[in-house]
Amino acid sequence: MPVAQKPWLANYPSGIPANIDVDQFSSLVDIIDENLKKYANLVAFSNFGKELKYKEIDKLSELFGAYLQSRGLEPGDRIALMMPNLLQYPIALFGALRAGLVVVNTNPLYTAREMKHQFTDAGVKAVVIAENFASNLEKIMDDTKINTVILTSVGEMLGTIKGGMVNLVIRKVKRGVPKFNIPNTVGFKEAISQGKKFTLKRKQGQANDTILLQYTGGTTGVAKGAMLTNRNLVANMLQIYNIMLPFLEKEKETVLSPLPMYHIFSFTVNCLAMMMMGAKNVLVTNPRDLKSVMKEFQRYDISIMSGVNTLFNALLNHPDFAGLNFSHLKGCVGGGMAVQKPVAERWEKVTGCFLAEGYGMTESSPVASCNPINGAGRLGTIGMPVPSTEMRIVNDNGDPIPAGEVGEIQIKGPQVMKGYYHRPEATAKVLKDGWLSTGDIGSMSEDGFFQIVDRKKDMILVSGFNVYPNEIEEVIAAHPKVLEVAAVGIPDEKSGEVVKIFVVKSDKSLSEKEVKAYCKENLTGYKVPKAIEFRDDLPKTNVGKILRRELREEN
Repeated sequence: MPVAQKPWLANYPSGIPANIDVDQFSSLVDIIDENLKKYANLVAFSNFGKELKYKEIDKLSELFGAYLQSRGLEPGDRIALMMPNLLQYPIALFGALRAGLVVVNTNPLYTAREMKHQFTDAGVKAVVIAENFASNLEKIMDDTKINTVILTSVGEMLGTIKGGMVNLVIRKVKRGVPKFNIPNTVGFKEAISQGKKFTLKRKQGQANDTILLQYTGGTTGVAKGAMLTNRNLVANMLQIYNIMLPFLEKEKETVLSPLPMYHIFSFTVNCLAMMMMGAKNVLVTNPRDLKSVMKEFQRYDISIMSGVNTLFNALLNHPDFAGLNFSHLKGCVGGGMAVQKPVAERWEKVTGCFLAEGYGMTESSPVASCNPINGAGRLGTIGMPVPSTEMRIVNDNGDPIPAGEVGEIQIKGPQVMKGYYHRPEATAKVLKDGWLSTGDIGSMSEDGFFQIVDRKKDMILVSGFNVYPNEIEEVIAAHPKVLEVAAVGIPDEKSGEVVKIFVVKSDKSLSEKEVKAYCKENLTGYKVPKAIEFRDDLPKTNVGKILRRELREEN
């Protein structure tokens, strides 16, 4: 007999509603417009100490949107945003949405091959890209529909002196801008200036309009565009806002954002939802530079921070971190990958702040569940579903099973995607009767806390980024000296997991050095295998399918 798995509705912390009014805003632009004006005189975003107020973001994004329309871009056209955390990001994001465009967030570290797949699959017509990554764009421009390229530099919005110094270091000292030649580009500030000549024609978006194509491997396979609608993103903003509101003060919070906003976690939680609090959003451009992360604790009274387990762990292991001032810290949220219990315990000991783990997927915009940030959560769990969200555990037949038993986690709520772009078969595999099959194996306690036990699929999670063996294997199998290849994830102290490959040679001269060089040319850094093992053969089923599970168990 199926068990009604809704005990969490009676267990929400005081002040957090069980449900939200998803339809109070018809579009994401409506909620953006309201908050940019409501908090006009407060600082919205900071980067390298340079601050922009909500009213400045309001004005600049409107000019940027007007410029995009002047280039012939029409509602529904795709625009890729490809940059690290910079002040340019929210301006470009809000401007594109106000112009009625569909945003395609793109990891700037993608190789030319990965960029080509995403841009051609999405039908991207325009791109805003940091100059550091333009050389890869040049390689694939002719294979795409892109006819509008807006270039920016890391220092472009930081002011003449500071921006000039930052760009000088990146370009000349670090040599971080490879040579490229893309004709008819326009600078970011020039685009804003040109926008003054035009009037933005606003499009009244509908709730079910797709406004974001967020690429993910889903639960398996090549990267697919999750179609996230106005309703999906508005719902998740309201859900996050409502679970944070009892513990925070409007117009008083300063949120540290070290995770890139092209990643769905930081995109929705930091860039969008914290705007409803009138928070000051501190953008960290390079979170791998731990000193730049810690510097913001010295510059600002940080009260909220989000991150992934590897970042929290790296900070804890930096000799200077414990000496920082954490007296203003009210809440820290870990997502993107599992938060390890020892890390969470040490984090609370050092900072005095509970590290609340949340859970979700790109396909759920992303937040589906979270522990309360005030310390009332439960370590080792992913908390309880957010308002207006159901989660359940099902067996292999898709039938709900009792609390305490292990099965696949499914999610149902207004934040669940419309589907995968141009992939109805892949959509049908994960969406049925409104329930999203996550591919994650977990359990639910009697009082409604969920726990991840394992992953159903072979997905590898490297520092919060999904890596899919099929893609790794397809790339490496194209090497002329490779006969067979299998990719698995193995544990790693720094990144949670790293990729290990098992290779059967077709040419005995193939070396580990040659394989690594090939991978670096064709795969983003976090996808590049950190371990390579050559084998005479690989374990297979009787129909010839390689048994990754056996290889994983050997490690």
